[in-house]
Amino acid sequence: MEQGPIGTIEPVEVPAELIDGIGPYLARQRWYAGEGPPATLRLVEAGRMAELADGSGRLLWAIVEAEGADYQLVMAERAAIGEHLRGHDEAFIAGLPDRAYYDATVDSEMALALLRVASGGAETAEHARPLGVEQSNTSLVYDDRLIVKLFRRLSVGPNPDADVTAALAATGFSHVAHPVLRWQRDGRDLAFGQQYLAGGTDGWALALTSLRDYYGAASSQAPVHPALSGGDFAAEVSRLGQMTGEMHLAMAEAFGVSEGYLGDGWRALVGSIESRARHLVPELADAAGPLLERLRSVQDPGPAVRAHGDYHLGQVMRTDAGWYVLDFEGEPSRPLAERQRPTSVLKDVAGMLRSLNYASQFAVGERAEGDPELLEPFARAWEGRNRTAFVRGYQECKGTEDLLPPGPDDRGAVRVAFEVDKALYELAYEQAFRPDWARIPRAALQRLLSAPVAELLAGPVEPPEPSEVDDEDHEV
Repeated sequence: MEQGPIGTIEPVEVPAELIDGIGPYLARQRWYAGEGPPATLRLVEAGRMAELADGSGRLLWAIVEAEGADYQLVMAERAAIGEHLRGHDEAFIAGLPDRAYYDATVDSEMALALLRVASGGAETAEHARPLGVEQSNTSLVYDDRLIVKLFRRLSVGPNPDADVTAALAATGFSHVAHPVLRWQRDGRDLAFGQQYLAGGTDGWALALTSLRDYYGAASSQAPVHPALSGGDFAAEVSRLGQMTGEMHLAMAEAFGVSEGYLGDGWRALVGSIESRARHLVPELADAAGPLLERLRSVQDPGPAVRAHGDYHLGQVMRTDAGWYVLDFEGEPSRPLAERQRPTSVLKDVAGMLRSLNYASQFAVGERAEGDPELLEPFARAWEGRNRTAFVRGYQECKGTEDLLPPGPDDRGAVRVAFEVDKALYELAYEQAFRPDWARIPRAALQRLLSAPVAELLAGPVEPPEPSEVDDEDHEV
């Protein structure tokens, strides 16, 4: 793994017109945390990264402070924009009479120059392309063999994604894409490159494929058992659970285990759940009383380790070689210190269980032309089977027992606490950004906060096996 030398960036004078254009440019980027152009913007540092061999342009780099956060920019300077901005109007920054500036990641030639700098000359490629739109970074794919994540909102110190991925790989954990380069400056991670998992499919897409196949069998009768569906997902989810356990054991090896999660950490979590529930779902505040009482009575919530922190089906990818884990930055709207703090491994387990619920309900919403109530038994059966498979796979990973709360009842309570915590996080996010999706976490909170506590703590419920089902109509 190569680290680009600091001296590859040479100081450069930045035109005032370019600085004036940065604010509006930031406001158009998803990775910018503010709303609208920043009221104040300060150029922290700027330099020239590279000059194209034919002299047709320069690759510039800058850090700007806007609304209290530092952002990294990579900018192309060319005499003429040409075809580089076609379809990328949001990438334009500023135009001068003799030159123009825009986001360099949309310009393949500039992106290739960026790779050479970021790798200290160790990596070159022939083709480069940006990969979608992301929340806190920009990813570039090179020759379908290497993916480089350019961090946009810069953290103080190492970036969690780069730090955790490199640490896991060093333990021999083989379910992260192999690190190739890490570009740092003044103790900050600017970019991180890994093996590109060509041909992989993320877990969310696989789950929706399974659900669409299963829901296609919907009728007025009771649902077909999920195991009899052509797209049964349970075997894959079980393997995913096994891999998740291996990830947590590698986390414990790389970062150590803290035995003192009982105390401030657990009390703070329960207090946060109570206050957010009263704010987000006040109609459920009274119903949540028995669950909150049970959470406060937990004797030992178990040890704490570094966790993924934002674990869901979109953060895992299935390839021919098995499951891989992606993106260890944690939930972006939580403070960095909180994302880096050791926690219970059940936070990640609960995150994946919530994701299985999300997938089942999202797929119900896709079939708006039908009767959603007709699909609800299918959704419950699919979710129950796959929740059970995931938990079973996790438990079958030897060694995870030592990372869980020692008491079986406390295990259920801690898991439920993190499921509620995640659902509250989801509801706040959806209300702010995707109101049409808010129905999913709201329905989950209705169940989690008002169902009998013993039923919640018992864990996932799987429909009877097909052999126990009526052969004629496969009723659950």
